[in-house]
Amino acid sequence: MPTSPPTGPLVTRDTIANELRELGVRAGEILLVHSSLSSLGWVCGGAVAVVHGLLDALGRTGTLVVPTQTGDLSDPAVWGNPPVPEEWWETIRATMPAYDPRVTPSRGVGVIPETVRTWPGALRSAHPQTSFAAVGPRAAEVIGGHAPDCRLGERSPLARLEALGARVLLLGAGYDTCTSFHLAEYRIPSPLVKVGRPGPAGWEVMTEVSISSERFDELGHDFERDRPVDRPVVRGKVGAADVRLFPLADAVAYAERWLAVHRPREEEIPHPPV
Repeated sequence: MPTSPPTGPLVTRDTIANELRELGVRAGEILLVHSSLSSLGWVCGGAVAVVHGLLDALGRTGTLVVPTQTGDLSDPAVWGNPPVPEEWWETIRATMPAYDPRVTPSRGVGVIPETVRTWPGALRSAHPQTSFAAVGPRAAEVIGGHAPDCRLGERSPLARLEALGARVLLLGAGYDTCTSFHLAEYRIPSPLVKVGRPGPAGWEVMTEVSISSERFDELGHDFERDRPVDRPVVRGKVGAADVRLFPLADAVAYAERWLAVHRPREEEIPHPPV
């Protein structure tokens, strides 16, 4: 059967690097990127070209960071995409392979983070469900020390990125994907939750701060609206993708205030199905 011709625009490695520079991405900085390959248009070289373009814009002294989460390493009792029969749960818990940062693929974050994860020289953090991968001279500093009982809090790469003055790039992705907002959840009253997962010695259950991206799109809208005139969220295009660029620390500080008022969490919010 005949197939439809690709829709544009035509995007190349140089397109990505040049348009990121025009938006203000600086050589030598640390950039946490949330991305959607399909939003860019027709990319010559696909995700590999996108990663090359990001690294070109950051230069040899810059560091690229992406989420490489593995939400499928979780309790089958909470799975919903698809669910599995209850009679399978114990077998799944007993046989699920433990997290290995070298080989466990990311899930649900797109092909660009998975490409970064396998990039030459990439390093990946140790948390079995909410890891990050990084490429560049500050990679070890960013991803080191990710505690097994701290998904996205003070002992995670998010806090390191905040301290290092990193910025967030939403590359065709919305605020609902912005992991930085989760760091704020650790700094305001939040319920705790039991989190099951495979471990080196078998199935393990950890007590964690409950995290939820509920209303993050509203939070992002208000964050962007309330920015000082001299420090706006930078908005533009890379290829066909809408892009936003902003300091991670500013997003976390705003989220702390916003969440406490607009989404107080005295009780547990159920986790969305995995």
